Amino acid sequence: MSLELIATTAMGIEAIAADELKALGYKDLTVENGRITFKGEPYDICRTNLWLRTADRVKIKVGAFKATTFEELFEKVKALPWAEYLPVNAEFPVSGKSVKSKLFSVSDCQAITKKAIVESLKQHYNQDWFDEDGPKYKLEVSLLKDIATLTIDTTGPGLHKRGYRYLHSGAPLKETLAAAMIYLTRWTPDRPFVDPFCGSGTLPIEAAMIGQNIAPGFNRDFISEEWPLFQNDEWERARAEADEKANYDQPLTIFGSDIDHKMVELSKNNAMEAGFGDLIQFKQMQVTDFTTNQENGVMVGNPPYGERLGEKREVEEMYRKMGEVFKKYDTWSFYFITSNENFEKLYGRKATKKRKLFNGMIRTDYYQFWGKKRDRGTGTLSHSDMG
Repeated sequence: MSLELIATTAMGIEAIAADELKALGYKDLTVENGRITFKGEPYDICRTNLWLRTADRVKIKVGAFKATTFEELFEKVKALPWAEYLPVNAEFPVSGKSVKSKLFSVSDCQAITKKAIVESLKQHYNQDWFDEDGPKYKLEVSLLKDIATLTIDTTGPGLHKRGYRYLHSGAPLKETLAAAMIYLTRWTPDRPFVDPFCGSGTLPIEAAMIGQNIAPGFNRDFISEEWPLFQNDEWERARAEADEKANYDQPLTIFGSDIDHKMVELSKNNAMEAGFGDLIQFKQMQVTDFTTNQENGVMVGNPPYGERLGEKREVEEMYRKMGEVFKKYDTWSFYFITSNENFEKLYGRKATKKRKLFNGMIRTDYYQFWGKKRDRGTGTLSHSDMG
């Protein structure tokens, strides 16, 4: 069965998720704001849910059309092949959203969509009542500039829910954003990786999963696993493929630290839950106490932004000291995400590159300071190809 699939993402990381899809072998991708559309079979729903690190969820696109009246919406929804996706006992709640469209009442759009789907199923299954006591299908009607798109969510809880972080800090970095930040460094597992603001351990744990090529969705469940759409053990095969591709013996040098000892304990617990308890080192320390004899390392951090009243001066002083401490490590590359627009000035160095990202609803910049790469054979220095 050929399907049109959509991988949704946070704003700013669509291209990274598209690169992930390309690496998984998918072609003819359409990249738009917050989504990548691609073709696939039912097995590809399993693969992409298990492997995508930077996407939020994977959806089936049932159809899209222009609708400026409720009657038009009803008839066009009804005409879609719902019985190809929904069994007779399907539970199918309908959510909705509307942006810059004539049909602005979301509740009315939801109700009309639900009614139209029921009418379509009545004709196909030749019955007047549906108990909805079977597998769950989360449907969405989304209107943007009068174009209605109908989708079915195959993921359930978002893909950032890896299954290892039961405990977190007050403002945790989302796992999908953490993975995107690591991808942008082009870090490889033969290099040291450090997070000096580890919080609940998200960046070090995501780095370990990337370093050992462990599918991020391997240890969690998905809403679509019980669907009759999957008839040939697709989920079992996809998990077996993921297990086979993992390199559990890959040695890694990953270190996380935090000024708060409670955060360090939190990181240790989450790393243990993820299976990296003996692999990732955590320590309580200030970022400015960082020292190392290793070369060609990568530091990635989500420092305090100084947005709370009374914090700004303290945070800005920390940024200054960071710049002074890190400048001696010329083979290291440093990456920091912050909403502070004066970060480069405070850090004392212009970023090699910076990229706009959203940490939740906060607009931030990802500052990238590329190091020089020391050739192990000659000892000479050259600019790293990071970024």
